Amino acid sequence: MIQPFTAQPIRFVAEDGQPTQPLPERYTPELLRELHRQMLQGREFDRKLITLLRQGRTSFYAQASGMEATQIGLARSIRAGHDWVWGYYRDQVLALGLGVPMFTLISQCLGTNSDLCRGRQMPHHFSAREHGFVSISSSIASQVPPAAGSAMAQKYLGTDEITVCTFGDGATSEGDWHAGMNMAGANGAPCLFVCENNQWAISTHIRHQTASENVHVKARAYGMPGFYVDGNDIVAVMEVCTHAAEWVRAGNGPALVECLTYRVGSHSNADSDAEKHYRTRDEVDEWLGRDPISRIEKLLEDLGHPVSSEERADLIAQTHRQVDEDVRRAEATGQPDWRIMFEDVYSDLPDHLREQANFLRAEMGPELGQGGQG
Repeated sequence: MIQPFTAQPIRFVAEDGQPTQPLPERYTPELLRELHRQMLQGREFDRKLITLLRQGRTSFYAQASGMEATQIGLARSIRAGHDWVWGYYRDQVLALGLGVPMFTLISQCLGTNSDLCRGRQMPHHFSAREHGFVSISSSIASQVPPAAGSAMAQKYLGTDEITVCTFGDGATSEGDWHAGMNMAGANGAPCLFVCENNQWAISTHIRHQTASENVHVKARAYGMPGFYVDGNDIVAVMEVCTHAAEWVRAGNGPALVECLTYRVGSHSNADSDAEKHYRTRDEVDEWLGRDPISRIEKLLEDLGHPVSSEERADLIAQTHRQVDEDVRRAEATGQPDWRIMFEDVYSDLPDHLREQANFLRAEMGPELGQGGQG
């Protein structure tokens, strides 16, 4: 039985790949291999996007490396395209796990004409309406109150949808987080809150953010169960998140899951030398020994279905080829035209915006300023 408020993170597979308890029957070698493929794809996607960043083809990116089990495990625990997801800016692997195409994420990072946001959102702040993935915001915890609100709407409408709201540990230090949690709890909203506790809010460690022993215990104050799970154990993440999601879907109100994991890379390209400034190399090396991808590979080996070095290399090469092809496709669509700044809000452009459009057209000259409303 999955129980809330455990003293230690719930775990099914240890760092050495050995099961700590019998695995549920659904974890066949085929499923475990698919989970491994998705996690490895997510990590290599990260690596390729960092290359694009260094080439100057995008200007912002936040890695999820080390957190793949948390994000893929959550993706496999909810109804993709049916439930609503209010994510945060490190959730690209979650998005891939929900079926959002790489091309969609890459287009948004590059800000091309193929970008669903039409170049209006800062890089790496994507959305995917048909997958139920709401646009990401940089403002920490700002997604929590509206996520509670969307869950309240689902309750009032009597749907069987739930809202999933993810955030890092740093978000739990923000007032918006507490307001959203309280609103969901007070209204019995069907919202699954998932803390991807990677232990660093930029350069602030979790022990300097709260006097609580961890995050999930805070759920008590808001009248909801709090589950604590080893976020680098994908079996445990899937079991706990599936249990919590179905508990929420059954009309019991919200729940909080804390996934204890670690971001191996920096917070973003804005602090590319984390080990030099606020954490030690020894700490990073210790968590590399708990790597979620290595763990599932060891589990598969223990079960007699190892992933060969050739298979692994082929999976990596496939991801790199896909990213390269999607970058070429996205860049081939060109950059958004200036006129989109005045579109998609008003069916009839107000006078003040019409005046601004005409001013900009005149400033850009006859070649660049053609067309548009005016």
